[in-house]
Amino acid sequence: MIEHSGKFLPFSINDQHLWLSADKTIFWEEQKTLIVADIHFSKVGTFRKAGIGITQKLTVSDLMTLMNMVYYFKTERLVVVGDFFHSKANKELPLFEKWRKDFPSLKIDLVKGNHDILDNGWYKKNHIEIHQPQLIIGPFGFVHDIYDVQHPLTRYYFCGHEHPGIRLRSIRAKDSAILPCFHFTGGYCVLPAFSAFCGTSTVKAAANENIFAIAEGKVLQVS
Repeated sequence: MIEHSGKFLPFSINDQHLWLSADKTIFWEEQKTLIVADIHFSKVGTFRKAGIGITQKLTVSDLMTLMNMVYYFKTERLVVVGDFFHSKANKELPLFEKWRKDFPSLKIDLVKGNHDILDNGWYKKNHIEIHQPQLIIGPFGFVHDIYDVQHPLTRYYFCGHEHPGIRLRSIRAKDSAILPCFHFTGGYCVLPAFSAFCGTSTVKAAANENIFAIAEGKVLQVS
């Protein structure tokens, strides 16, 4: 049973029930599917390979968080809307391969993003099904960059690529902070970057749009 505790916030689209998570994922209840964007596994390894001393604990932490979400929601399918991996092969890929073997029954779909440049044979070996430029499941579409889909949109889409963040201002302290967020427009949702090692691009909500910020382990509707 999913608890409405602040960490998980319910949201509905087209009579489908979604759970927004403070761990920057969306769980689609009817399909038992976890949706995530911009994981960028091996990005830390790319920096380390270049001699920049970024701790590998960031990658391990991301893997643990994803594992916890798969277990918590009893996920049967994982859909990654692009940039699952960051670049070419490096020493971090075996960490993911080990993680993958712990979930042999989990179906993984990857809608390729601009950073997903690993050899197709590697994806096949790790039982990751590739889709390009989009994946359609029932009433929803999945794509990395929403502008890769012909407009006007014929169904509701989930995408990534933009790493959305929202700037919140404190009136009293006269300071501000940029928080990762889910950005729901009338035709698509842009997910926050899952990786803790990614920046954000500030967005603003237009009329009839919804933004849910992630702060201190909670999902908060801010517009």
